[in-house]
Amino acid sequence: MKIAHIETFTNEFVCFVKVTTDTGDIGWGQVAPYHADITAQVVHRQVAPYSLGQSALDIEYLVDLIPEKEHKFPGSYLKRALGGLDTALWDLRGRLEGKPVCELIGGTHGTIRAYGSSMKRDITPKDEAARLSRLRDEFGFDAFKFRIGAECGRGQDEWPGRTEEIVPTMRKAMDHGVALLVDANSCYAPKQAIEIAKLLTDNGISHFEEPCPYWEYEQTREVTEALSALPIDVTGGEQDCELPNWRWMIGMKAVDIVQPDICYLGGLTRTLRVADMAAKAGLPCTPHCANWSMVTLFTMHLLRAIPNAGKYLEFSIEGEDYYPWQDDLFVQSPYTIVDGKATVTDAPGWGVEISPAWLEQSKHQISSMGA
Repeated sequence: MKIAHIETFTNEFVCFVKVTTDTGDIGWGQVAPYHADITAQVVHRQVAPYSLGQSALDIEYLVDLIPEKEHKFPGSYLKRALGGLDTALWDLRGRLEGKPVCELIGGTHGTIRAYGSSMKRDITPKDEAARLSRLRDEFGFDAFKFRIGAECGRGQDEWPGRTEEIVPTMRKAMDHGVALLVDANSCYAPKQAIEIAKLLTDNGISHFEEPCPYWEYEQTREVTEALSALPIDVTGGEQDCELPNWRWMIGMKAVDIVQPDICYLGGLTRTLRVADMAAKAGLPCTPHCANWSMVTLFTMHLLRAIPNAGKYLEFSIEGEDYYPWQDDLFVQSPYTIVDGKATVTDAPGWGVEISPAWLEQSKHQISSMGA
């Protein structure tokens, strides 16, 4: 069974990938969101040439071959494009075998505890606490993540005093049965991050994400070591797309919890390798998945299978006001939260159908075997 066609359907934000074999079987995947139209070009120029005519069932081979063939182009765009192929091939295999992807990788369908993940920094602490409280009461979330500092803020807050206000405000709004997590998005130098951690632990915050510039692994490790005796985990890794960097990060124990992003890293196959590295080092894996494109669905299947799955699934609480491009992607949304849990069904592959109306409005390109 050979790969005969690779198609992309894209707008600026989302790019779905369809693989069709010489037997007519199909699979759907997705590249990472944001500038997805650029990534689509990489799919056709730097991924498709090595994939067409190859076995559609030997995913590991292609995932290893393509970065080697394109060794002069390491980094994000190639991995984002590779992830589109990888996830489409996993869907194809699931459809062929009549199994959800989670079962193909050793897991089972079922529910997953989710945490409500806020993306906003331009919201007051009072308003953030109010909206998270409403979501807790409506959907049963028992964990939330909110933002502190400013994104890559060089030590500055979004506005003066916001972090010092939002942390106790959030704890006051939630009883201690609700887990609270924070994301600093690479804001602090180590000394400041360690100081901020005192405020966090005093208010029962259990998860401190990306405290330092994510590319400065030694800085993050300094924070992790300094906080080792405190009841808070230092986490990170969402941006990292190179496996040697992951081996270094995990080997040096830079974080307490790893957070790969399936779409940024290059697909499910490579993420399984990172999860396995983490498992051997005794570290949990709580992937990054910050929107309602297919990345959250991919992560749901992963968490139902790996032995070192973290406590919960990241689940964005942002709707069309924040992500106007994420609505109406699917015929039926796979993202329903009941009692604070998401559900992986027993439908084959990823178990989702892309909206024909969305596809009709997208830009379509195709690369074909022998063309």
